[in-house]
Order: sequence, then structure tokens, then C-alpha cells
Amino acid sequence: MGAVPSTPRWGSARPQDTAEYLIASFVGDTSFPFSSDFWQKLLDVPLDLNWPSHRVHQACELFARNNYHTRHLAKLLIHLTWCLQEFISTSGSPSVAYGKAVNAVYLSSVFLRYLIENAKTDKIEELYLSLDESEPIPTDVTRGLEIEDFLMRSVLSFIGSIDVSPNTYLLHLELLNFMLIAMSTQLLSGPSPGPKDVNPFIDAAMAQESSLVILVVRRLLVNYIMRPSMPLSSASYSIFSEGSQPGVLQRVGSAAANIVLLPLNYLVSSSGEGSRSPLAECSLNVLLILIHYRKCIDGDVFMTDGSDDHAASDSSLKQNTCFSVNPYCKALENATDVEFDRLDTEGNAHSGPVLRLPFASLFDTLGICLADEAAVLLLYSLLQGNSSFLEYVLVRTDLDTLLMPILEALYNAPKRTSNQIYMLLIILLILSQDSSFNASIHKSILPSVPWYKERYLHQTSLGSLMVIILIRTVQYNLSKLRDVYLHTTCLATLANMAPHVHRLSAYASQRLVSLFKMLARKYNKLAELRGTNSHLAKGNSLEENGLADDVSTEMHIYTDFLRLVLEILNAILTYALPRNPEVVYAIMHRQEVFQPFKSHPRFNELLENIYNVLDFFNSRMDAHRMDGEWSVEKVLQVIIVNCRSWRGEGMKMFTQLRFTYEQESHPEEFFIPYVWQLVLSRSAFDFNHGAINLFHVDPLSEKQSNYGIGGADNYLNDEVDNHAVFVDV
Repeated sequence: MGAVPSTPRWGSARPQDTAEYLIASFVGDTSFPFSSDFWQKLLDVPLDLNWPSHRVHQACELFARNNYHTRHLAKLLIHLTWCLQEFISTSGSPSVAYGKAVNAVYLSSVFLRYLIENAKTDKIEELYLSLDESEPIPTDVTRGLEIEDFLMRSVLSFIGSIDVSPNTYLLHLELLNFMLIAMSTQLLSGPSPGPKDVNPFIDAAMAQESSLVILVVRRLLVNYIMRPSMPLSSASYSIFSEGSQPGVLQRVGSAAANIVLLPLNYLVSSSGEGSRSPLAECSLNVLLILIHYRKCIDGDVFMTDGSDDHAASDSSLKQNTCFSVNPYCKALENATDVEFDRLDTEGNAHSGPVLRLPFASLFDTLGICLADEAAVLLLYSLLQGNSSFLEYVLVRTDLDTLLMPILEALYNAPKRTSNQIYMLLIILLILSQDSSFNASIHKSILPSVPWYKERYLHQTSLGSLMVIILIRTVQYNLSKLRDVYLHTTCLATLANMAPHVHRLSAYASQRLVSLFKMLARKYNKLAELRGTNSHLAKGNSLEENGLADDVSTEMHIYTDFLRLVLEILNAILTYALPRNPEVVYAIMHRQEVFQPFKSHPRFNELLENIYNVLDFFNSRMDAHRMDGEWSVEKVLQVIIVNCRSWRGEGMKMFTQLRFTYEQESHPEEFFIPYVWQLVLSRSAFDFNHGAINLFHVDPLSEKQSNYGIGGADNYLNDEVDNHAVFVDV
């Protein structure tokens, strides 16, 4: 593929006929050995055929039938490897090997993808990634390497060592697309990784040395940060156009856009999104798949006593599951900022290579891209796994760069997937674990919040906005999702913030008290329902008894929620009352909502503090002589004056709440399907839905934007050490 075909013309055949013959030979039943010049002709010819979709499909079917005998896929992958090695050896300068490599990766993508998604089993023997015993094997393939290892080393070496430029952009992009296809064997396996899963290409990627892994992770992140656009100059991209001939995918056939990964109209981004970068998006997809992959290996074999208790057996096997170390995840977790020396806390240099990233640029890019669900997952992965990046974020003075798009996304929760909402809330919970974060967000004043429509928010602190949005998310969840884990995460974040609240706005303070009222109303309805069900259950109906148990369980959950809101209010009143007169005003204004719970055994100690505050300020109000009627401004002024004399006398000191986030013991069961759902929903990569076993696919949906993975069934447990929030996802 280049400007001029280098293959010989057979008789009076046109170039299209030559390509037609070569493709037909490639998919046919004749096996061409390595020494044949067929491979050079195939990779040199400009593939500009106009094949309709049914012909492309027929070619793939024929190839699948013959590959077991010809082993042409394995041979093509070896030739692709050689082309990449030749190009790397020339330091990325223009060469014939470049055009051959592009042709090879295109052909490999078409036929490899068909073989994977039409595999008869999840063992994918149909790939036949080995050569026939009768054929001489190239010496560089026999050095203890399988073909997939041989290939992935060269693919990753190209990605990690060759700079992205107008002359290399296309090959970079297509190799990343090829990696998505090669790693899509994961889609054939079940949701829980097992020792029998077969993922030859991604396992080969995991086996690379750490220095190469670091280069690859850095390149993928730099691609994401720099967001290079598709070069459109004909000089740089003669590959897209052969004079008046159609370009790119029409080299194999115009309808092959559904077979190969990226059609031309996607590459040039006809949607008009100027900032869109196919290379950046594809780099992020590949990175997320790599860092969240888990290779299950044999651990201690669980021995049964011969019983048929499969559930217990499966549970024990799951507990004893062992996973090999993921070098890409490890590289990301150990990454450091390029602005600082690689020293640990004791001042000793770390041994071995380390990934150095421009944290400032990464921070800014994430702030711009957080409307994208994949960017949210990348931010979560960095904050949860990399303590250096978390520390960097916490010392930034412009936290609104990250927080504003997060809060806006939560504000628009009905337009977001449930998984995205979870990720956003967990990010806020992780950040709220730091006291300096909780203090600094109240010092950042926002002139306005244009996307908040219910009320004009003027000169509101970032902390007040965060309180407002978290409470709004609880309200949304209560009416729509009704997910206990979501409630818990929101309230846990508010609890972490509470002792550090500073000048909480009037609106945020009102919403906080209204949150208690809203939960109290739900609690009272459940109490009434339990009373009714208890009366009905005397008939000993199993169904009625079960309903009564469900109501009692839900009441217990809402009791925990109400107690947590009271603890939040207590923390503000105990540690930050003088700085929050608006909170005092909101409690005084709605003090009647607390009265029904004054004698409740779970709440009485907490309410004693609240009524201690109410008694103090009510007495000051009564003692204040007032001419005319009280106004909001006059009441608030009295509160502000008396806040200065507040000494907290009679207040009971409770242990300061601190909730922490911890991943569930098997996070791969959530993240591997979630990453692939994102890849399928946000990119041009399509896959036969009928072949997917990794997660459930709605057959009525063409593009899945939310595959409906539910949240955890966890709820607040007072017995959890350190108030940890365990994510059961």
C-alpha cells in the first residue's frame, strides 16, 4: 500500500485484479510458505477493492475454514512483526516497511476479529497461532517465543519507542485498534476470570519486561494528554487516497467498515468535534483494558469431601483465587511526577525503572475530559491506586478544575449511567478522606454556577456546592435508583466534610436539614407499614411474614441513614459552629422535624447536642428585645453575634467520623466487564453481541451505553472498623 504498487502485473490484469487474486489466494486453501514471494506481493499491493459486505463476509468464512491448514494468520502476524522490527530499526524514518506494516495490520485486524467473534468455544483454537510441523520455522520465532509473544513484543515496542508524527500516526492508531481486537478474547469468557480462560495476546502483553511496559503506559497516557489530531494532508496520507480511487477501507471493501475497526468517516471525525482525537480515545481504551486485566493462576486447589454442595465449593474456590501481578497496573500505581525526583519518603532512591508522567498536564486533561465516562474511570484508577497522584491533586489550588465537571455530571445524573455515578461518588469520597481538601474547598468561591438551574447560586463556595449536589444525588437516588450503596457513599462523603465546614451557604444548610426531614418522612412511612404488616402477619402467611421482614430490614437501613445525618449535623455543631451561623439558622427554622425522634434510643444522645444548641440560641432570641416583627436578616444577625460567645458547654464529644474507601476483594468482576462495556459503547469497535459472555447484552440494543451492572447491596454498618466503606462491585 503506498503511492505505487510494487507487485508485478500478471498479463493485462489491472491493479484491482492483482489485489483480488492475492486476497483470494490468502483466504484460499493453498498454503504459501515463508519463502514464497506471495507475502511480499500481498503486503505491497494497494488494497483498494470495492467489495460489498457479503463478499468480505464470504472471504472471512473461507479463511476460517482454511486457516487450520494454511496457518496464514500465524504467517501474516510474523510478517507484520518483521515489518515493525524493520521500521523500528530505521528509527522510524520513512521506509517500505511502513506501508507493508499498515497493510499487514489491516488484514490481520479483519480476519483475526472474525475468528475471535465466531469462535466455537472460548478456547479459540480456531486461531491456530502456530506453524505446521512440516514447515521451516524462522529462527527468530524459535527462541523460546510463541508467535503471540513474538508479535506483541514488536507491537508494544513500536508503540512505546516510535514517536507519533504525521508519518507514523496511522500505524500507531491501527496497532492500537489491532490490540483491541487481539484482547477482545476476554469477551468470550465469563464475568469471573478463571484459570482456564484463554487470552493469548493480552497474556503475551503481560509477560513483557518492565522497561517496555513503562514505555507503553507512558506513550498511551501522553497520547491521551496531547490528543494528536488526524493529519489530513495528502502528502502525509497518500494511503487514504490513490488518485481518484476510494480510500482506506475500500482497499478491502467499502462495506468492510463494519469488519475493520475504524471507518474513514470516524477517523476524520465528521461530527465536527474539533478536539476529538481517535488516537487519544483508542489509547485510553487500550490502557484501561491493560491496567484492569487479571490473569487467574492456579493457587491452592480446593479439595471437597465429595459432596455436591457446589455453592460452597464455588465460594471457596473464589476465596482461594490467585492472580498474577499486572505490570501495567503496577507501573501506573508507581508513576511519579516528572517535576520531582524519584525518592521515597525516607529519601532513598527506588530501584528499577519508574514511570514519570507530567502530572500537571494529566490533571488539566482530565479536568477537560471528565464528561467522558472512560476519563472518569482513569481518574478513579489514578486516585485509588497511585498515592503520588492523589497527593498531587490534593495540593492543587484549583480543585474546581476536577470538581466542577464531576459535580455537573452528578447534577445531570438522569443522563448518566449508574456505574458512572458510582465512580464519581467514589472519587469524591476518596478526596474527602483528606482534611486539607475538606478545608480548602470552602475557601474557593465560585462567582456563579451556570449549569445549576433550580436556583441562582452567586458567590457560593465550592464546598457548599458539593454539599448541595451530594444531597441532590441522595434525593434523586431515593426517588429513582433506590440504591443503598449510593446513599451510603454520599452520606459518608458529607460526614468526612462535616468537621471542616466553613461558612456553609444558606441554601446548602437548608438542604442539609431538609435531608433529615426527607429521610424521616420515609422512615415514618415504613414504620406505619410495619405496623400494618405486623397486624396482618398474625395469620402466619409466609408471604406476609416475608413482607414484614423486608420492611423491617428497610427500616433498619433508614435508621442508619438518619443517625448518620444527625452525626453530620453534630460534627458541624461540635467542631465548626462559630463558623456556620447559617447551619444554626436552618436547624432553628426546622427544629420541629427533630422532635419525633427525641426519645429514639438510636438518636437520643445525638439529639441532646442539637437541643443544647437550640436551647442556647432560643434563649438568646427570647432575651433580645425586638421592636417590630422578626425578619430573616434580624434573626441571622442575632445568631451571628451569639456564635462569638458560643463555648460548647454541655456538648457531648463524639468520635470524629472518618469514612475510607476500600475496593471489594474481587474488583475484577466489576472492572473488566465495565471497561469492555465502555469500549463497545464509546468507540467504533463493534463485536458480535451473540458471542459475548463477559456481561449480559440486550439483544434489542445496537450500542450499549449502560449494561446495567447493579450497585452493591451494602449498607452502613456501625461495626465496620474505621468507618470503612467497602465497595462490593
